[in-house]
Amino acid sequence: MEKEARLLLTIRAKVCVLSDYREALWKKVSSGPYRKKETKDANEEEAKPRIMACCWGPGNQEATFVMLDSSGELIDVLYARSIGLRYSQDVNEQKPKKNDQERLLKFMRDHQPDVVALGAVNLSCVRLKNEIYEVIFQMAEEMAPRNGVMCDLQVVYADESLPKLYENSRISSEEFPQQPGIVKRAVAIGRYLQNPLAMVAALCGPGKEILSWKLHSLQDFLDPEEKYEVVEQVMVEITNQVGIDVNFAASHEWLFSPLQFVSGLGPRKALSLQRSLVRAGCVLSRKELVNQHGLGKKVFVNAAGFLRIRSNNNSQFIDVLDDTRIHPESYVLAQELAKDVYDLEDEDDAVEHVRDRPYVLKKLVLDDYLRSKKQENKKETYCDIMRELSGGFQDFRSQFREASPDEEFYMISGETEETIGEGRVVQATVKKVSTRKAICDLDCGLSGVLMREDYSDDERDILDLPNKLCEGDVITCKIKWIQKERYLVFLTCKESEMRKNLEAVDDYYHQEEDQTEKEKVPKERKQFKSRMIVHPRFQNITAEQAREYLSDKSIGESIVRPSSRGLNHLTLVIKIFDDVYAHKEIMESGKEKKDAVMDRYVDPLVAHLMTMVNYRKFRNGTKPEIDDLLRAEKLQNPKMVAYGFGVSQEHPGSFILSYIRCVNPHNEHVLLYPKGFKFRNRMFGDLDRLVAYFKRHVNDDPMHYH
Repeated sequence: MEKEARLLLTIRAKVCVLSDYREALWKKVSSGPYRKKETKDANEEEAKPRIMACCWGPGNQEATFVMLDSSGELIDVLYARSIGLRYSQDVNEQKPKKNDQERLLKFMRDHQPDVVALGAVNLSCVRLKNEIYEVIFQMAEEMAPRNGVMCDLQVVYADESLPKLYENSRISSEEFPQQPGIVKRAVAIGRYLQNPLAMVAALCGPGKEILSWKLHSLQDFLDPEEKYEVVEQVMVEITNQVGIDVNFAASHEWLFSPLQFVSGLGPRKALSLQRSLVRAGCVLSRKELVNQHGLGKKVFVNAAGFLRIRSNNNSQFIDVLDDTRIHPESYVLAQELAKDVYDLEDEDDAVEHVRDRPYVLKKLVLDDYLRSKKQENKKETYCDIMRELSGGFQDFRSQFREASPDEEFYMISGETEETIGEGRVVQATVKKVSTRKAICDLDCGLSGVLMREDYSDDERDILDLPNKLCEGDVITCKIKWIQKERYLVFLTCKESEMRKNLEAVDDYYHQEEDQTEKEKVPKERKQFKSRMIVHPRFQNITAEQAREYLSDKSIGESIVRPSSRGLNHLTLVIKIFDDVYAHKEIMESGKEKKDAVMDRYVDPLVAHLMTMVNYRKFRNGTKPEIDDLLRAEKLQNPKMVAYGFGVSQEHPGSFILSYIRCVNPHNEHVLLYPKGFKFRNRMFGDLDRLVAYFKRHVNDDPMHYH
């Protein structure tokens, strides 16, 4: 029982961590790209920003600035060793800093970036950000007298965790073989702002570097296969929502990275299609993907709606519908709808007119239109067509959001809410002591302040702080509070404060409340989300409704319903015996069809159940009733071991093997699985083999197997 309990808890914990891991990845990938502020209503091309990305250079490395055009291509690189260093009054050190600031000013003046992305790794980045703003203010002073326009250039912090993985990846070495690692990292920072989906997909190649991206504190307990299955699910969903502009990607190959997640493709077909598209340079219609680029018809049917064909300087006369999510099979419906709405004979012109004037679709009463066309069964398809004609491939991702002050603090400090926070015990090194306070350094690089009144409960120690602490002393203290905007931690060493909450309390542990003082509050039932599953055994009902449905059915009848644990779970409710129902959780694989789930789990389970119920030694009744039957058999034949199987009322879904060797009855559980029966930690695919094993080991101590 202990092993099974541990296994069950482990499985449930993994499911919970996987769910949190998926949610964290979804937030990262579903974030929209950075858009230029003055072009909120402009088209996609005009809204794409030119980005200057910056990485702070530790040690002998210099602060590195890279310039990316609006397509994410590397234009120029600048190294500045003195920018970001502490201010010095030494004239010899001020001269290189001023020289680097002038070089950075010229770099920015020449390339005119729309935004500056700064990798946040330590407190030096705060100084670096301030110096970049000094250069921006200088640019603003130069621009205002000439054209009366103020420079509105913004510096945003960026997380370096993903760019560091890209820096050491194989794909960055192939794209930038001559560039140092810090340049690759800076490029990744800028590209993530331009296209988060493509940057994440770039690390989903053969090396699967994406699995090293730290998204959850417990993700190392998950198997790589489990994590990558979640990654695939998220990437497929987001990629098919956003689509891929194949003509634009043909000119900028790094944008092809999500192609493997388009429905119907996969890594091998995606690579073959990418090479063909790069050779061709541009595509004029979706039909060319089949005729000229070797895409199979079945693959084309799955992928066509997610591959965008947009016009560029080299391509003309492109079908407007090829830049929508409308599937080619529904083009006729879209053209006919546009023609009817705009009352034009030429269907192609009608589509263009509707795209340019989407407000005309608001006049259409869809239900009346469908009745006139006798197409009531295609309402969902027509809704999708109208949405796409109003604006093809609208981006439904969340808008780019700058890091909050809390997020900036944790990025700069390199800590998390679990490692640094109010009440946490930390080690601090004393750097300076005065009569009122002591300045300390924490291991993470943050500065700490220990006020005189927080040093001790003894007033005599408070009055004599300089004699109690010396520079270089390492003290154990507790975080009192954090001033995040100044990256300053206030500490306390009071014994009364240090004794509080000595025992770490699990956030998920709750002590039993005193029921004499508080009335028990009934637990709210977990709500499930309805699922769109077409299968004869599936119904969107609750557990109580499932039991009511099976009450007049035969033993072995079952029904599958949604699970409250999430969308990747189902619950099988099976009638074990009269008034005995078992609820079995089924975890769905990402690509497994529902029929396969039934074949894999449900059908074998029911077959083994019927084998047990129809077995010659199966006894009907409760455990005491079965024990009485066995005593009667033992009286008739004292030399034999009387035994029989019965249904466990306490643990639905399992059976009880009751037997009498001498006088007293013994009871052991037999668990029911799709693979067979589990008895004494052994799995038996056949009930006769289980009985044969039992007879050979009838005298063994059952506790030996628990």
